[in-house]
Amino acid sequence: MLIPLQVSDLTLAETELTAARSPAAIVYCEGHFSGLDGKTAHGLVRHCDAFEIRAVIDSHCAGLDAGQTLDGVANGIPIVACLEEALALVGTAPATLIYGMAPATGLFCQDDRRTLLEAMAAGLNLVSGMREFLNDDAEFKAQAERHGVSIRDVRRPAALKDLKLFSGSIARVRCPRIAVLGTDGAIGKRTTATLLVQALQHHGIAAVLVSTGQTGLIQGGRFGVPLDAIPSQFCSGEVEAAVVAAYESAHPEVIVIEGQGALSHPAYLSSSFILRGSQPQAVILQHAPARRHLSDFPFVPMPTPASEIRMIEAFAPTRVIGLTINHEGMDDAQLTAAIALYEAELAIPVTDAISRPASRLVAMVVRAFPELSGERAVPV
Repeated sequence: MLIPLQVSDLTLAETELTAARSPAAIVYCEGHFSGLDGKTAHGLVRHCDAFEIRAVIDSHCAGLDAGQTLDGVANGIPIVACLEEALALVGTAPATLIYGMAPATGLFCQDDRRTLLEAMAAGLNLVSGMREFLNDDAEFKAQAERHGVSIRDVRRPAALKDLKLFSGSIARVRCPRIAVLGTDGAIGKRTTATLLVQALQHHGIAAVLVSTGQTGLIQGGRFGVPLDAIPSQFCSGEVEAAVVAAYESAHPEVIVIEGQGALSHPAYLSSSFILRGSQPQAVILQHAPARRHLSDFPFVPMPTPASEIRMIEAFAPTRVIGLTINHEGMDDAQLTAAIALYEAELAIPVTDAISRPASRLVAMVVRAFPELSGERAVPV
């Protein structure tokens, strides 16, 4: 059951302004928009500063509205069956095809390659967050030159000589830093982090987001790094540098850092670099109560929020200040019960960033950092 998304007037106004000034894009998500591997597409149809999303390609959901399918609230972005239908919605304006899937392998299948090559032949630029770099592929390089289009491999890290080791410069960052971590991958950390920043800004608290994954960078995030594409020796330093850049450039009152994987995850270890590099004073933990096993690892049971909190607070000098719920597989009554149960068990605020009022996220932060309230009317 879908639980309707709560959208503030500010978010709607910002969306309309962004759409008026951003280039058009089509999101390719064939066969996966309704599943976890479509998380890049999900992020783009919920929020995107860099592009105006005109359509999503997924023949399995064709004819539906992307927002209605994802969050229960129509957003006017149609899901179409094929590239030809999507091109008809773009018209003659320059446009981009964004690869909207995030499979665990990070590799393209043959059907993907065929569609991407067809898009280039139709004059579309490509944006990809995959680990397989299209600019290194001779066939794609030739196609780009033939049709005068560009390819952006978002996950390509900086040259080795330009990567940064941890330097201790994080000590210069004097504002609160909040990492949004999770109990699994593909659990909504980026969405919660984005909504948290928007909510803080709406209540007059200057906040910025530091992205650590490909989707946030494709969305147009000003600060960030493709963390899981960087050699491990430099991961903490690159996170540190991104946070310092955000602080020195934007002068925020709060910096929110997008999490990756989970600290307890046996395969996705990026959370450890985020905790070491950004040294957050606080963590908000994202959890999916109905999820029984790790998303890409069905033989590994989900950790509990309590066990993840203990691990986080033992691993780093920080504190978990709140829990946010991913309501997949839950109806509203089950979600309400889960919020009450976890608040009683964990003695911290609990909410759902998507379906509950954004003011609850702000209250969670102000409760932990009361100095942020100042003279402003913020929820407590």
